[in-house]
Amino acid sequence: MALTLGPRARAAGYGINAFDHIGSTNAEALTAARGGLDQPTWFVTTEQTAGRGRRQRVWIAPRGNLASSILEVLDVAPAQAATLGFAAGLALVEALRQVSVEAAVRSGTAVDYSLKWPNDVLANRQKLSGILLEAEATRDGRLAVVVGMGTNVIAAPEGTPYPAVSLHALGVDVSAEDLFSALSDRWADLFAIWDRGRGFGDIRNRWLACAAGRGEVVSIQTGSGAVSGVFETMDDAGCLVIALAGGGRETIAAGDVYFGDVASARPA
Repeated sequence: MALTLGPRARAAGYGINAFDHIGSTNAEALTAARGGLDQPTWFVTTEQTAGRGRRQRVWIAPRGNLASSILEVLDVAPAQAATLGFAAGLALVEALRQVSVEAAVRSGTAVDYSLKWPNDVLANRQKLSGILLEAEATRDGRLAVVVGMGTNVIAAPEGTPYPAVSLHALGVDVSAEDLFSALSDRWADLFAIWDRGRGFGDIRNRWLACAAGRGEVVSIQTGSGAVSGVFETMDDAGCLVIALAGGGRETIAAGDVYFGDVASARPA
């Protein structure tokens, strides 16, 4: 099977560069943007050999997994562009739910897909997908934003800070090609709703409806240490808001979330 756009993505004017294998779809997209590409374009493969996640963590996609990056060249501020990561997570969850319906009927296996702040998609509380957003200024003063999404279709890495899983291990028999087609359509829909950041309120509400651990105690590992509290909400800037045990609230702009209190959190 070939990696192809879904019908709504094609109608919305998206382009696609599909590769048999590649080092990094994010790196390829950024290189294209530096060369002047400003059409919204997907860079996709089922075998990625030099991918990376947040904090320069390695993200390898063996053949059969899905590595996908979308390039959008925008006239927005970096703070607005950063909220696209939440639209990406939502697009992945909705695409996964769509392609998993038939698989669940065949196997009788139901999977709970959810979102872990700020940038992971979980399946039954294990990491299935990671999202990496990168941006660079273009020569004409706009912002080239690349949102990379890697999904464990047939295999998951071992020894990760947070337990990972693949669709295959969960009994979900879908291909990377089918998942990408659905993802490209859901991205087209949600990018239109996001509307240069003006529709982030709607994205935020839909993201929170899929959020894992809301109302539970979570621990966040930040650059300066760890803090725990009850996950209350995500604010209008995409920051995590937790209620502290001693009273009051704390707003977290960046960090790694673990379920449970600070004593049970694994190091990032």
